[in-house]
Amino acid sequence: MFAHRQISHDLLRTGPQLRRWMSVRPPAADPATPAIPRKKVTIQALHALRQSKTPISMLTAYDYPSALACSSSVLTDITLVGDSLAQVCLGYSSTTQLTLSEMIHHSKAVARGTTHPFLVVDMPFGTYHSSVNEAVLNAVRLVQEGRAEGVKMEGGREIVDVVRKLTEVGIPVMAHVGLLPQRHSSMSGYKVQGRSVEGAKKVVADAIALQEAGAFAIVVEAVPLELGKYITDRLKIPTIGIGAGPHTNGQVLVYDDVMGTWSGHKAKFVRRFANLKEVRDNAIHAYGEAVRDGSFPDAAAESYTMDKAAWDRFLEEVEGSTGSVAA
Repeated sequence: MFAHRQISHDLLRTGPQLRRWMSVRPPAADPATPAIPRKKVTIQALHALRQSKTPISMLTAYDYPSALACSSSVLTDITLVGDSLAQVCLGYSSTTQLTLSEMIHHSKAVARGTTHPFLVVDMPFGTYHSSVNEAVLNAVRLVQEGRAEGVKMEGGREIVDVVRKLTEVGIPVMAHVGLLPQRHSSMSGYKVQGRSVEGAKKVVADAIALQEAGAFAIVVEAVPLELGKYITDRLKIPTIGIGAGPHTNGQVLVYDDVMGTWSGHKAKFVRRFANLKEVRDNAIHAYGEAVRDGSFPDAAAESYTMDKAAWDRFLEEVEGSTGSVAA
């Protein structure tokens, strides 16, 4: 490890001619990809979008590259560091296995790649359930260490005290009603919520209570489209739907679902806007073939050379009389 660091340090000291050949280096400004001409999205801007009936676009991100991707479009309003990173990035079977430390680690990476979108971070399961004080401390960590601009938490009227307190101390809260993935066990799986009269009344009551507690926006997940529209019409804050129909103020999807890289269960509300898994897997196989058949790296186009006189001198100095390299 020390030798690797020393080599990297020596390369950096040799000046720009060698530095520009390094495969891992800080990104340079790309004139072909100009900066996105959009001001930083704020809560006020999100409410203005709702007021003007402009749909809000929200997408998850879990690391620096996916954050850059979200920020590459002027149409991205909110980037969410979703706890779905438990499954799509860390290989867990449930979001309930995700820890606060892991979320902070990923949030910091996303923050470094986020430009104009408003950055919201999920509060992991167990970080806001024991007490209001504990929830505040954990949310403060997400803001200070994870660089979150707002936090998101799942639940209904039972978390209004937490939402109210976080709002009072200046931490914006995005609420989440309907299907609550962190409670999939108690809900007997990932099922559509609010299909019964009583179920629909509960989702509406929860949404109104969370708005009154100070939530600046609310995710509505996996409810009938009629209910999604009703909640949106009743509330004065933006609603972000995921499986809640086309009448909410905005939509959110998981990054890996959008890109087509997630091979797990495809929910009904998911639309894959690309098939990067096929492109990725084909590229990996093509690379392996090129290595096996010796066509990569190409001696002329993908390799470095040494001045012939210097190479001859090298051979002269290191080779012994038998032609072997000296120890």
